[in-house]
Amino acid sequence: MNCSISGEVPEEPVVSKNSGLLFEKRLIERHILDYGKCPVTGEPLTMDDIVPIKTGKIVKPRPLTAASIPGMLGMFQNEWDGLMLSNFALEQQLHTARQELSHALYQHDAACRVIARLKKERDEARSLLAQSERQIMPAESTAVTSNAALSNGKRAPEDEDLGPAGKKLHTGITPAIIAELTDCNAALSQQRKKRQVPPALAPIDALERYTQLASHPLHKTSKPGIVSLDIHYSKDVIATGGVDTNAVLFDRPSGQIVTTLSGHSKKVTSVKFVTEGDLFLTGSADKTVRVWQGSEDGNYDCKHTLKDHTAEVQAVTVHATNKYFVTASLDNTWCFYDLSSGICLTQVSDAGTDGRPEGYTSAAFHPDGLILGTGTSEALVKIWDVKSQANVAKFDGHVGAVTAISFSENGYYLATAAHDGVKLWDLRKLKNFRSFESSDSETPTNSVDFDHSGSYLAVASADIRVYQVASVKADWNCIKTFPDLSGTGKATCVKFGPDAKYIAVGSMDRNLRVFGLPGNDAPSES
Repeated sequence: MNCSISGEVPEEPVVSKNSGLLFEKRLIERHILDYGKCPVTGEPLTMDDIVPIKTGKIVKPRPLTAASIPGMLGMFQNEWDGLMLSNFALEQQLHTARQELSHALYQHDAACRVIARLKKERDEARSLLAQSERQIMPAESTAVTSNAALSNGKRAPEDEDLGPAGKKLHTGITPAIIAELTDCNAALSQQRKKRQVPPALAPIDALERYTQLASHPLHKTSKPGIVSLDIHYSKDVIATGGVDTNAVLFDRPSGQIVTTLSGHSKKVTSVKFVTEGDLFLTGSADKTVRVWQGSEDGNYDCKHTLKDHTAEVQAVTVHATNKYFVTASLDNTWCFYDLSSGICLTQVSDAGTDGRPEGYTSAAFHPDGLILGTGTSEALVKIWDVKSQANVAKFDGHVGAVTAISFSENGYYLATAAHDGVKLWDLRKLKNFRSFESSDSETPTNSVDFDHSGSYLAVASADIRVYQVASVKADWNCIKTFPDLSGTGKATCVKFGPDAKYIAVGSMDRNLRVFGLPGNDAPSES
């Protein structure tokens, strides 16, 4: 008879009183010590339930599989297969343990955010209560001095002037602001003529060796996806906007989340740093734009909530003065705001082709600040004169909504992305001089970005490609292609880090990926 565990003839046979099964003594002892139950029936089993059997000396027959070379090879193959299956089971257990740990960490992070939000609301309530106590006035004095009562007895908002149609009246871009924009343009244009490529810029051979350095899960698993991205170069902080309605500020050198900004009710479609004043902007599909003010402790408070648009806000772009910004929306308007006050100075609308409305899906300021580029849902690219708010040029030829716009640092080129890929436009001759098709015809190109020096162009679609910036006549060579590692089939946003030392990529799997040279001051993978 054979052992019920090993299937071989036992050297020291023992039998179980409970089940009557035969075992090798050393095997069943070890199993009882580890598990305390029968390996076959699963019933509780102790060494007292084991009875030794006296037998004559057993000579084990030689296994048939060991009697020939093919048999031995088969035996080795079976052992190898068993080892691989065991290894696979261990990997599955490790994956499950990682998921459970991630879930626990997420619950801890969510609890910390709830506590922080409650503390913030408590402090705000205390501040408002103290302020109201200081500013309270007799009701009679208020009634005498009030001149803003409407016919139905309700008070009109004091910070809003309403026109005849019930719409907000805007003061417009004043001559003083135009003079400020013009001076900024002159100064930047003069600097650009003398500007040279930074000596610290990553060379082409370095970009060719870029690989993934880290992958950081920044947003919620319930609503995964990063749809917008920006980088604060001097601080090396990366901001991401997610489908989960949050914006996350991430410190790349340390690999830690600085803060998570909550407040929007729908996905955050655009994030933008203001390089001066610790201000941060978010645009959302909930039709609002929020201006966040940073503090010394790293927290950000919502300074303004802007509600001038009637449809999804698709893009936010900051002027070179760092005093003004523009928002673009699917309601077919773009708004020019004063950053410090959050006041909309002007709201510009333009009839689409054949009078049909064309929502704006992207926007970007020219580096000099007097030109604004916008992309529409009807595949048009519109160029605006900021001073007069006049549409001075239109580019057509794309297929699908224009998802992204990027001006080169020298101010000569404009890159636009849509479903059919990327088109490059010569702003001096107002024509398209080169096009890059998407690697997958079914996947739209979601993002395009010139690096700060104007030497490289990154394109995000079914994969991520980096091109060397050339001229109108010279070839724009593709120097590096990164595969989409998210498993979603598309990358949604891409941006160069300072001096192109790394490339940040967002995708619909909620992970921020950083590509660069291994060992180049990068945190380990999260």
